Amino acid sequence: MAIINQATKELQIKIVYYGPALCGKTTNLVQVHSNVQTNTPEGKGKLVSLATSSDRTLFFDFLPIEAMAIKGFKTKFQLYTVPGQVIYNTTRQLVLRGVDGIVFVADSQYDKMAENVESFGNLEDNLKSLKLNLADIPYVLQYNKRDVADAAPMDYLEYLLNNREVQVPSFGACAHKCDGVFETLNMITRLLLHKYINESGRKVA
Repeated sequence: MAIINQATKELQIKIVYYGPALCGKTTNLVQVHSNVQTNTPEGKGKLVSLATSSDRTLFFDFLPIEAMAIKGFKTKFQLYTVPGQVIYNTTRQLVLRGVDGIVFVADSQYDKMAENVESFGNLEDNLKSLKLNLADIPYVLQYNKRDVADAAPMDYLEYLLNNREVQVPSFGACAHKCDGVFETLNMITRLLLHKYINESGRKVA
């Protein structure tokens, strides 16, 4: 649920990076935070880490250089990761509250396929617990670690995670090299902006 900040004239849109442990969610956010361009230093928030003994949640927000205005409000994106380990499922649910869009990061290593599928199912379950439906939320898939020796074929990952009546955009990535990171981010932001422009037009009509 996007938040309208009347004081700053900003539409705040929340994007959550979801996926199994060590799949590259944190690496994605670190790369975006290091490389995203804003008009002023104040246009990018600090990268905040909430660490547990063995996992962590990251978040920051940013106002892009060419921030699109919807009804006079500039769009500010808030990026979050969820902890990958199952024992922190309550934290995952908390992070998902108010989500607008999702990037599901899958690990391309063959021996991680079961974890990818389990994590995707967990995402759907946690959304249901919040009375949300994945089909109603813009999301994209990122198949990370394409540079590992035992990377599963993209078609196989598509079969496991994108085998639905309506397929979503998907991207291969090597997040530690920043390959595919911004392609993924650009797509989810485009989907979200398109959604809110349409909703804004319907409300005016």
